[in-house]
Amino acid sequence: MSHDHDHSHAAVAEGNAKKLTFALILTSIFLVIEVIAGFMTQSLALLSDAAHMFTDAAALAIALAAIKIGKLPADNKRTFGYQRFEILAALFNASMLFMVAIYILFEAYQRFSHPPEIQSMGMMIVAVIGLAINLISMRILFSSSKDSLNVKGAYLEVLSDALGSIGVIIGAAVIYFTGWMWVDSVIAVLIGFWVLPRTWILLKQSVNILLEGVPEEIDIEQLRKDLLSLKGVESIHQLKVWAITSKNVHLTVHLLAPCADRNALYRDALELLSHEHGITEITLQIEDDVCAAHGHQYDEPAAMHDEQQHAEPHQH
Repeated sequence: MSHDHDHSHAAVAEGNAKKLTFALILTSIFLVIEVIAGFMTQSLALLSDAAHMFTDAAALAIALAAIKIGKLPADNKRTFGYQRFEILAALFNASMLFMVAIYILFEAYQRFSHPPEIQSMGMMIVAVIGLAINLISMRILFSSSKDSLNVKGAYLEVLSDALGSIGVIIGAAVIYFTGWMWVDSVIAVLIGFWVLPRTWILLKQSVNILLEGVPEEIDIEQLRKDLLSLKGVESIHQLKVWAITSKNVHLTVHLLAPCADRNALYRDALELLSHEHGITEITLQIEDDVCAAHGHQYDEPAAMHDEQQHAEPHQH
């Protein structure tokens, strides 16, 4: 089962890598086009958007590198391999996107007092092309963004730039018909305030995993109640739940069950954890401490004969 689980994970990673590669090629091509158009039209808005597009390309490249590095095998020093690199990449992308959003807000503030002269028609044409490319990249990355924080970070980068393109198109249209240069700054502020909360969520998720926190999708109190409801279980301790990557959740727990059928309890617990809570990397220790069974205070198992049972990675 462990081999099947690893093979499935590798197949998903390979699919994500292909999507990121295609999106990176599209983004890089438009980045060059937008920089050239920005200088030709003297549009500061397009050059600013090009800077944002550069962060998109960097995010996609980093996300792609994370997948390649994450495929490296485990060794004696890194028994989980390099899977956690995905989370480091997501954290870096979130930090970079956060800084870009702050820059957008600062640049908008500067423009309120000194609005640049913008060639609105050229600006609109390039922004429409940029929006089309961003929508294609978003369509490619959307499904994988639900399963990988790494891809989610890259997806949010592309999404924020798509919003930037929409903002540039709206701003260009308003400027073309009214000549109100300050509209560009208003659009930039709205984009900045839209991007920041989503970036903050990604940042929190990444930090929580790095701190070995309980994954957000796990209800630890309900999980504890479900374990205590298993036949023969009198108490539990040493319950630990954490994640290596966004979808690789691990659990260890000690079950005090002095009168239980250990094999049946083991199967029931494994079934409960994998199907009800989506946890597939499980280590169970079933204990039968005699003193605890007679109502004495229970801390750690005193006897060395307590049986430890380890669940291999289990696939639904």
